[in-house]
Amino acid sequence: MTALKSLLFFIFVPVLLLGFIPSYIASTNTSLLDIGVFRYLALPFWLVGAAGMAWCFWDFTFKGKGTPAPIDPPKELVISGLYRYVRNPMYMSGVIALLGWLIWSPSLSLILASLSFFVAAHLFVTLYEEPHLRKTFGAAYEEYWRSVPRWVPRLK
Repeated sequence: MTALKSLLFFIFVPVLLLGFIPSYIASTNTSLLDIGVFRYLALPFWLVGAAGMAWCFWDFTFKGKGTPAPIDPPKELVISGLYRYVRNPMYMSGVIALLGWLIWSPSLSLILASLSFFVAAHLFVTLYEEPHLRKTFGAAYEEYWRSVPRWVPRLK
């Protein structure tokens, strides 16, 4: 049942926020510049963003025994996989996918949507998620918080 809930959340949140909405914006706005065939450089960003998102969903579902949805969070602290390098790889995967949209169709609307996504993610992480994880997982999360950066990966 947890896997089904994660799948439904994946379909309705990341696919909507990082796929459908940017695609709609890109199709209805005038691009700031025409980069021609170079717009296909967006594809690796989309693939990396989608793969990172799927990996995080998998880890939350099967290692954390929960979902990425705040109403049914993981029961166990997930600090493996991409979480070894950055505390918020799911949001970073979203930012990478949005960078792909900015390459595909650079427009003021997509720039504002991407900035809004990052600001909303940052506020959610700092005001809700991190305090909640501290309360839920205590010392284990504190140690993880001290050793793994929030946004920019530290590759070892």
